[in-house]
Amino acid sequence: MSEAWVALGSPRAGGVLLIGDHASNHVPADIDLGIDPALLTQHIAIDLGVAEVAALLVEAAAVDAAILGGVSRLVVDCNRDEDAPGAVPIASDGHAIPGNALDHDGREARIARVFRPYHDHIAATIAAQRPAMILSLHSFTPSLASDPDQVRPWQVGVLYNEDDRLAAPAIAALEGEGLIVGDQLPYSGKLLNATMNRHAEANGIPYVGIEMRQDLARDAAGQALFAERLARMCNKLALNIAE
Repeated sequence: MSEAWVALGSPRAGGVLLIGDHASNHVPADIDLGIDPALLTQHIAIDLGVAEVAALLVEAAAVDAAILGGVSRLVVDCNRDEDAPGAVPIASDGHAIPGNALDHDGREARIARVFRPYHDHIAATIAAQRPAMILSLHSFTPSLASDPDQVRPWQVGVLYNEDDRLAAPAIAALEGEGLIVGDQLPYSGKLLNATMNRHAEANGIPYVGIEMRQDLARDAAGQALFAERLARMCNKLALNIAE
């Protein structure tokens, strides 16, 4: 185990691996972000609901294993390229993160401490037990402080980049659940897909990125409902892969 990641379940060759980059709001005790602690309960710090839904999916054997980020995305955002400025964000949704105004050595130390161990573990897991499918699980805020006029009515989003093998079946499965589904919404996987580009597309592994709307995945009832819907989606996608 590592502070950079949390592992659930047992990876299986030919199985389903879930990856949740932003599942934690943990800030190590020796890191001071210089922000109001209340911000750690908000979307800029954590994808609310992801850890709980992931655990339910593993418990239900809808996915074989999950690898979840172990620290807040405000410490290191692992769903970025290593050299991207946003990997150690100095601001998020209009909030400054003064503790991340690091010099080169400070940034390198943060990346070496969290970013590389996280991605190295994912890579090693895939190399040892290559999954048939990867589910990338995130959640999104229904409103942005920096753009309050933006309307985000979708209940769930489906994201992907060049490999769209599972996109249409996932959208159909979720629409079949009665959900309002965003295709490449609330943002496009062609613009923000670093973890899946690295571990799924580069390895030729089918995948789909799922964005749950946070107000629907905030409590236990909503999390259970999302887990049930995503379990049925995974079963349908597995059949699609097998065809």
